[in-house]
Amino acid sequence: MGNLIETDRLALRELQVGLDEAFVLELLSSRGFIENIGDRGVRDLESARRYILEGPGASYAQNGYGLWRVARREDDTPVGICGLVRRDGLEAPDVGYAFLEETWGRGYAVEAASATLDYARRVLGLGLILAITKPGNQASMRVLEKIGMRFEKMITLPGMTEPSTYFTSAP
Repeated sequence: MGNLIETDRLALRELQVGLDEAFVLELLSSRGFIENIGDRGVRDLESARRYILEGPGASYAQNGYGLWRVARREDDTPVGICGLVRRDGLEAPDVGYAFLEETWGRGYAVEAASATLDYARRVLGLGLILAITKPGNQASMRVLEKIGMRFEKMITLPGMTEPSTYFTSAP
């Protein structure tokens, strides 16, 4: 499968069973992912495979988008995930991302999220795009502001006990 999106430094493609389990296991079991996004119960390669199939894979089939693998173009080393998520309680897709901690501070999140917004509008024809973060995740909020999103309010999504920041990006 080819890349859906390419930027100067990054390539985004669908996560694939048989190729991406080890990377998904590393990312989803990292301290930064668990603290900022949540524990998805990925503890071994089999649960990483299940995550790919039941999370992003199901979203690709149902929505035509999902969270994509983000890799450096120069050597195809995966550095994170970025894409669009359809969540209960939100009226439009939201842009989401997570990167390996050793890659933080290199501008990958801004580059990938900006390219994702462009793809959402240009290729998928989407208008309103949302984003949510934990209120304490200042770095993620800065990324959203850098790609032109703006904070609107605090919301509590169905099934969640803690509020989230709610950002919008109008067309």
